[in-house]
Amino acid sequence: MPAQKRPRPPAASSGGPAPTGRTGRPPATSRAQILAAARRLIDRDGWEALTIRRLAAETGVGATTLYHHVRDKDDLIVQLVNEHVDQVARPDLPADPRDRIIVAWTTIHGALANWPWGAEVLTADGFLARLGDSALWFVETIVGGAVDHGCTRLQAVDLFRSIWYYTVGEILVRAHTVRAGTVGSEFSLRTLDPSRYPHLAAIGDEWPSRASLDLYPRVLQIMVDGLLNEARANRA
Repeated sequence: MPAQKRPRPPAASSGGPAPTGRTGRPPATSRAQILAAARRLIDRDGWEALTIRRLAAETGVGATTLYHHVRDKDDLIVQLVNEHVDQVARPDLPADPRDRIIVAWTTIHGALANWPWGAEVLTADGFLARLGDSALWFVETIVGGAVDHGCTRLQAVDLFRSIWYYTVGEILVRAHTVRAGTVGSEFSLRTLDPSRYPHLAAIGDEWPSRASLDLYPRVLQIMVDGLLNEARANRA
């Protein structure tokens, strides 16, 4: 008779639970998880540190997986901006078209002031095609307000673009100033030769205090009024 095989003894157990598969952080494969990881990376290391490779390491998935959701870094940031604007409450709009423009721009400025890296990627013309519904609502409100005030649609486009350039520039200058650690830094123009720079030398130590003022609300109103008046005069 053939010899019977002896059963193998059970493997030694450490007493812990049996493994159930992959351990550690589960891979982030949804768009929401990827955007959340990108926000964490930006908040921790700054938006300049955001790359597809860094994001892949942050989420624990391969870069190829990320490319199913985003085309490149710029596309990723546009998606983040759209998601951020989705959380911004739409303001109550006044009846006056000019005031509607002011309120919409003030809300946009406030939304991007805390996320200046979002403004950075939107500095190239053509970004409108990449905006979501919430962001486009603000653009429609501004353009519509200009048209209701008497501008042609093309004049309304010029108004939007002009104020957009000012708004983005103001946000980025302040953000770069904070990042460089020069907020409140003291400097003096008194050392300038007054025979060559009489006005700057006379300003002397007062420039830093003036530079720290938030002039955006006042300059916004001046720009809107000037552009609206010019548009109506040219249309007449």
